[in-house]
Amino acid sequence: MAKTKTAYVCSNCGQESTKWIGKCPNCGEWNTFKEIRLGTSQLGSNADGLFRHSNATSGKSTPIRLSDIPTQDDPRIDMHDGELNRVLGGGLVAGSIVLLGGEPGIGKSTLTLQTILNIPDRKILYVSGEESAHQLKMRAERLLGGMSNATTAIVDNINILCETSLQKIFEFADELAPELLVIDSIQTIATDEVESSPGSITQVRECAASLLRFAKTTGTPVILIGHINKEGTLAGPKILEHIVDTVIQFEGDQHYMYRILRSIKNRFGSTSELGIYEMQQTGLRQVSNPSELLLSQDHEGLSGIAISSAIEGVRPFLVETQALVSSAAYGTPQRSATGFDQRRLNMLLAVLEKRVGFKLTQKDVFVNIAGGLRVTDLAMDLSVIAAVLSSNVDTAIETGWCMAGEVGLSGEVRPINRIEQRIAEAEKLGFTDIILPLHNVQSIDTRKYTINIHPVRKVEEALRTLFG
Repeated sequence: MAKTKTAYVCSNCGQESTKWIGKCPNCGEWNTFKEIRLGTSQLGSNADGLFRHSNATSGKSTPIRLSDIPTQDDPRIDMHDGELNRVLGGGLVAGSIVLLGGEPGIGKSTLTLQTILNIPDRKILYVSGEESAHQLKMRAERLLGGMSNATTAIVDNINILCETSLQKIFEFADELAPELLVIDSIQTIATDEVESSPGSITQVRECAASLLRFAKTTGTPVILIGHINKEGTLAGPKILEHIVDTVIQFEGDQHYMYRILRSIKNRFGSTSELGIYEMQQTGLRQVSNPSELLLSQDHEGLSGIAISSAIEGVRPFLVETQALVSSAAYGTPQRSATGFDQRRLNMLLAVLEKRVGFKLTQKDVFVNIAGGLRVTDLAMDLSVIAAVLSSNVDTAIETGWCMAGEVGLSGEVRPINRIEQRIAEAEKLGFTDIILPLHNVQSIDTRKYTINIHPVRKVEEALRTLFG
């Protein structure tokens, strides 16, 4: 019998060591080395032993000049989902491997199953290590009930496999030759070549490496569904995110109806795009115009509310900023932000106190982005300051006003990008006035817009325009 060997692997980055180390020399994290058991074969050769396909290349690699590489632009696979196509960069690239992560119950499996039910012309292998075939059938029937174009031909193209063994998955993949492979989830898949439990660092790394080789050699795109840990990051070694081509995060509060699909890493597109969905009984509905849903409430006469024209990726939408300012009840003032950067809120409050003259040191300040969104656009600064001041003086901002602008430390309103898209979005939704940085207004033709444009250079000018 072969002697079992042990090694220590960092749970954060995957660094290996023959003995336990307190601090990882690669990523610098403390107490992350976990003991694992190794078989007789080396870990580096496990992936080669797992992947034995007739389509695998066996020739020796030789260097080739960059100018000699033929240029080819393969068409992307249409996922028949406008939001998902946008986040992926225009569709799914053949031979790519995509990692989809998110909170438990957020809708990762629902989104994936709903997407493949909409693809009529592709043979798909859906591998589930968490649910039975009967459970998947029940979910598919519920999703098909909400689809007006559901046909039997679509369902016939989907093959369900409830299996956790990587070797058996590859056997069925060789037999079916699918055009799309879905793994739900990577933490439940295990290979017999590694003597550790499914979901461990070694199992996740080796299975992901084998699936990557399968995708690249056969040209079959692979979608991996991944769990996240209690810190909110993707479970498994950090090398998992380095292996895959695209990492997308499905996020949102379960108490809200909206779900946000963000791209964290994308080798074939932009990482600044996002998709918005609305969770319904019949599945996830694409939100093509989020501004109308986010601004569906009438807040006339209510203080502490400001509307900002924000942009995420190339998509403009109007978002509602809510603020509440009250006297500190426990001596130490609280600063809380939901959907907005906490440190940037502290900076904006300092600007409001130093440059405008409003004393907020003894008051609690709470800021919330309505709808459960998390916005990173710097043009939100002006609306945050306006909402905080509106709540502080208990004066409502007039209906029909919106704004966009980055605020600097000296109190100036700095220029922002894609100014014409922001104006067009506000105009389309019926807003009558918009406050913008002076530098941006000077570079556009304001005569072609029906909305009133108010250029400002400093924060004081913007607040004077709003409150008189």
